[in-house]
Amino acid sequence: MARLGIVKVKGEKDVNCFVVSCTSTREAVVIDPVEPADKVLDQLSGLTLRWIVGTHGHPGHLAGKDAVHSAAGGTTGLHVVDAKQFLRSAARYLVDGDELALGQFTAQVIHTPGHTPGSLCFLVGNHLFTGDTLLAGGIGREMPGTDLRQQLISIHGKLATLPLTTAIYPGHGTVTSLENELRTSPVFQAARR
Repeated sequence: MARLGIVKVKGEKDVNCFVVSCTSTREAVVIDPVEPADKVLDQLSGLTLRWIVGTHGHPGHLAGKDAVHSAAGGTTGLHVVDAKQFLRSAARYLVDGDELALGQFTAQVIHTPGHTPGSLCFLVGNHLFTGDTLLAGGIGREMPGTDLRQQLISIHGKLATLPLTTAIYPGHGTVTSLENELRTSPVFQAARR
């Protein structure tokens, strides 16, 4: 039976990159390829890289994309809005509902605009990779172009409806769970009042 392997790689500016792999087929996806790229490439030893995807277009989250792609191959993916806004390129422009094959698993693409217009989350089984859309105890830092209202709509309308057992792997900080965030995060507490 295939299992999911998940390795967190800490990059520059405390950005989290995740190498997610199918233990049966040894196929992998890199989510938010950070610099230094060598740290990411070290985690790909023995794996076949299928995808290199970004949760959004901010530089720290994509800094190692070209180096990882050059060294390990894989198809790059990003939302087209962020590609245009941040002058990024990708082999495939991802939209809400896309499914990316990953061995015996599928990474489901969830468009969560707000932090950036093209912010994406990736759901693999009950593991949700949220970038800066949702962090443990909050959300990503507001940047030029952030639409906080839209971000909260994305969180409450798309992420809060997932099963409580969903594990959350954010773009910064520690791993958490949807159940914990619903119970303790200020992002959800305001809606309860």
